[in-house]
Amino acid sequence: MKEDNLTQGPILQKLLRFSLPMIGGNLLQQVYNLVDTLVVGRCIGADALAAVGSAYTLMVFLTSIVIGLCMGSGAFFSADYGAGDREALGEDIFLSFRFILAVSVALCLSLYPGMEAILTVLQTPPELMAMTRDYVAVIFGGMVFVFLYNFFAFLLRAMGNSLAPLGFLGVSTVLNIGLDLWFVAGLDMGVAGAAWATVIAQAAAGAGIWLYARKTLPLLRRGRTRRTPGRLGAIIFNDIATGIQQSVMNFGILMIQGLVNSFGAGVMAAFAAAVKIDTIAYMPAQEFGNAYSLFVSQNHGAGKPERIREGSRISFAVSALFCAGVSALIWLLAEPLMLLFIRPEQGEIVAEGVRYLRIEGAAYVGIGVLFLWYGYFRGIGKPHISLILTVISLGTRVALAYALAPRTPLGVTAIWWAIPIGWVLADGAGLAFCRSTEKEHSGKSPRKEAL
Repeated sequence: MKEDNLTQGPILQKLLRFSLPMIGGNLLQQVYNLVDTLVVGRCIGADALAAVGSAYTLMVFLTSIVIGLCMGSGAFFSADYGAGDREALGEDIFLSFRFILAVSVALCLSLYPGMEAILTVLQTPPELMAMTRDYVAVIFGGMVFVFLYNFFAFLLRAMGNSLAPLGFLGVSTVLNIGLDLWFVAGLDMGVAGAAWATVIAQAAAGAGIWLYARKTLPLLRRGRTRRTPGRLGAIIFNDIATGIQQSVMNFGILMIQGLVNSFGAGVMAAFAAAVKIDTIAYMPAQEFGNAYSLFVSQNHGAGKPERIREGSRISFAVSALFCAGVSALIWLLAEPLMLLFIRPEQGEIVAEGVRYLRIEGAAYVGIGVLFLWYGYFRGIGKPHISLILTVISLGTRVALAYALAPRTPLGVTAIWWAIPIGWVLADGAGLAFCRSTEKEHSGKSPRKEAL
């Protein structure tokens, strides 16, 4: 396995080389999501697109809990690797795997009894209830496979290997697209076919990367070699803080989905298509932020605060320039992009999606900077500050949306405006937290602080 130490060498070159496979992996995932949306929207219709879009938001929230836990452990793995402590790394892997697996299984088992109540709380329209239920009844089963893939992906990335996760995700994406076309367009299985395609592909990626990691990392075959008092507690605290940060972020989005649903199937369909475009537009900035977080973790573990500061200056400049360029493109191409998913005769749906994209498109710098703040505070072992920033961002978004959308002439447009306002306020808070904590955490490692 090829490893890349982020504590040495030219910073920009290292960050780009490390982040590009991560961006490529997420891009593959988004390509699948786009194909899924295209197949469902074109082959089944707008109602199916609205149902899958609503269920997708629910699944993003649920999987974000598991991914957040894996991301939290990834900060420990990266700090251990940066410090050159392989025994500590082995212990952290052993403890983290068992804890997150238990949470994933418990979450999966608890979802089915409450499925109907969850969809009701989300204000799923009665005419879409059966279709949405058919989709989520299958998709819930993939939770454990989501854990397997993300746990080992974060482990490999923490050790400087961002190429292997890309390879397994690439195979999964191709499989997913092929099965999607076969099950939905070929076998006419409807939305359940799209869900089965996703779960099968998730299983292939999870099992594949697990076997690869066991073969290439000898420490996975040795088991736990060190027993540090209080280590499990430190991991649980860190993982839960990161998991809550990720889930709060997506819970806010889920609440927004519920409010969007109250405006009817047309707005739901516009939102489902526009969010897919929106997510792809700023996805590279999100993955760059994740790569930056691992850079911070490794250098924090190695006790190199000056390298963190220089890397931060470079990262914020790169992210801001990229997001500004993408904003311009989305503003110009909003309508043609919406027409990829929605038939031209459904003009009102297209227009609503264009309105969403142009409001969001003016503010991508805000979300790009926020992803870096999340990464920075995770990297220095302070995920609770990332959680605070998420609460500020999402709290503002939800409060403004629910206060203005149902009660003012702005209507659903208030929801679209609330999102970038939340980003900007959280960015300001991130800067304030950074200035107040930089000296306190210089040269310390997350491992030492946790213990």
